[in-house]
Amino acid sequence: MPPYRQLGTIARKRHIAFPQAGGGFRGEGIHYEEVVTTAGFSRAYSILYHLRPPTRVRRVEPAGSLPVPVVEEPVLRHHHLKTGGLPPAGDPITGRVPLLTNADVTLWRCRPAQPQAELYRNAIADEVLFIHRGRGTLETMFGRLPFKPFDYIVIPRCTTYRLVADPEVSLEMLIIESAGSIVVPPKYLNPDGQMKLGAPFCERDLHGPAELITVVEETETPVMVKDGPRLTRYVLAQHPFDVVGWDGLVYPYTFNADDFEPLTGTVHLPPPVHQTFEAAGFVICTFAPRMLDTHPEAIKVPYAHSNVQADEVLYYVRGRFGSRRGVEEASITLHPRGIPHGPHPGTIVASRSMARTDELAVMVDTERPLQLTRQALELDDAAYPYSWLE
Repeated sequence: MPPYRQLGTIARKRHIAFPQAGGGFRGEGIHYEEVVTTAGFSRAYSILYHLRPPTRVRRVEPAGSLPVPVVEEPVLRHHHLKTGGLPPAGDPITGRVPLLTNADVTLWRCRPAQPQAELYRNAIADEVLFIHRGRGTLETMFGRLPFKPFDYIVIPRCTTYRLVADPEVSLEMLIIESAGSIVVPPKYLNPDGQMKLGAPFCERDLHGPAELITVVEETETPVMVKDGPRLTRYVLAQHPFDVVGWDGLVYPYTFNADDFEPLTGTVHLPPPVHQTFEAAGFVICTFAPRMLDTHPEAIKVPYAHSNVQADEVLYYVRGRFGSRRGVEEASITLHPRGIPHGPHPGTIVASRSMARTDELAVMVDTERPLQLTRQALELDDAAYPYSWLE
């Protein structure tokens, strides 16, 4: 989790009366506490203080679905999904296109054509929005959180939010939806919970909300709630952003991929050195611009690798990708378990004289096999499995 944070005005102690000026809602004279917990009541939590009870619902109605239509493949093979040409569609919620999924994680691409229409809340999954292009503000009950290109926006489940993008710049995202909690890798933390010296980033690189919104007026407000593929519209009696203060460890935050500090060895180092986040069943890694291996005889692209217990997904963001031919920005490659993958012909020799790589890519490695969706197969390069031939 990110470090403890406090914003706005909070009570002196937890679970005691926090007076509200002017008599407050219905003359009860207090702010209304909302405790947001993880792992039941056993792990990280935050406490928010509302002007009105956050439980007041006027209507509940079906709102459709965001299905993930998986396909059964007749063969096991590598895939190259060319997602850069996806046409803009929908808004930052309804415009999401599912591509790869298993019980732990679903990967979506989104190139919205319209602003987000309604507030949104994912009831059963954490989300990581990787901002490939665009900038703006994530508006949440925790406050405003600015974002810019190459930000990871980590959004804990049950965070009500609206993504407000700058209309002058097209928004383009990779979305990682996680059944488990997204956390900073424990290997980066000392026994006191602080990020170790030598970790590839630190608390200073994690940015939480810095300004509350605090909607005072009572007005009916719809919120789209997602639990799996099902969407439900909750019409609340007031705006859920009527928060005057909060504190805790559960809140949305950003981390920019260009703030990742990569390690370099005399010879090639394996992908765990690029790990950025983890959750049950998968990890997220950042392949950031870095110096290449310094041994005079080093092979400066990754060695051929047989996945034994993981499926590997790479999302190509920026720069020249030294070990691959034919990929482009917003390409997604899937190298599944059971068959080897490695550098394309000619890339080993071409890398020998290189001292640095400018590539930026996001990797997701999963413990369980991934399934492709119908939309993914429509973007697939069927010739990709044969691209290692001379």
